[in-house]
Amino acid sequence: MIPKLHYISQGNSPKEHLENIQKACTSGAELVQLRLKGISEKKLLKFASEAREMTSHFQTRLIINDNYKIAREVKADGVHFGKNDAFPTEARKRLYSWQFIGGIANTMDECEALLDKQVNYISLGPFRESATKENTSSALGLMGYTAITDVLKTGTPIIGYGGITTADITAILETGISGIAVSDDITRDFNNIKIFNQLLNASSTVEQRYSFE
Repeated sequence: MIPKLHYISQGNSPKEHLENIQKACTSGAELVQLRLKGISEKKLLKFASEAREMTSHFQTRLIINDNYKIAREVKADGVHFGKNDAFPTEARKRLYSWQFIGGIANTMDECEALLDKQVNYISLGPFRESATKENTSSALGLMGYTAITDVLKTGTPIIGYGGITTADITAILETGISGIAVSDDITRDFNNIKIFNQLLNASSTVEQRYSFE
């Protein structure tokens, strides 16, 4: 089972990422993704271990971005892959059976490819262009989400991402999107976690199911 709201960590330093993860946990986040770029694997292991200890304390699920070896080492709940990262099928051979795998998609073909690799959720986006992050993929918007979900017809959770705010939730859910991953709008104000959860009806008893078929 995977929560409907994912917080993607932000910060100007690894320490700030951890501080923001702690704020997210104390504000009611059920799942956070540690997204540290440009550091050595040794340092990533150190900070991932700290993030695991912290999230375990709050009973918050932890996903590691990109690195399935670190995810296995710290016994994170799962791993999230970008388009150019290791294949989910290879990661599945190395991870524990209870760890889940997510992947990014921007098109119908990419969604179908991820489903063939038996990912447990798909991050579909970006919803809108980001002013702070370089992204070569086209923004999908509500029309793009609807076009894909209408045809895809899958029980695998589809998580929208990319510049999503609390004002977008009602319309996004109407497209068939299961949940959302948010970074900016939560980091600006961690009280937004409560608002997102209310809008998503994302309590611990109302979650998306996944399977390892």
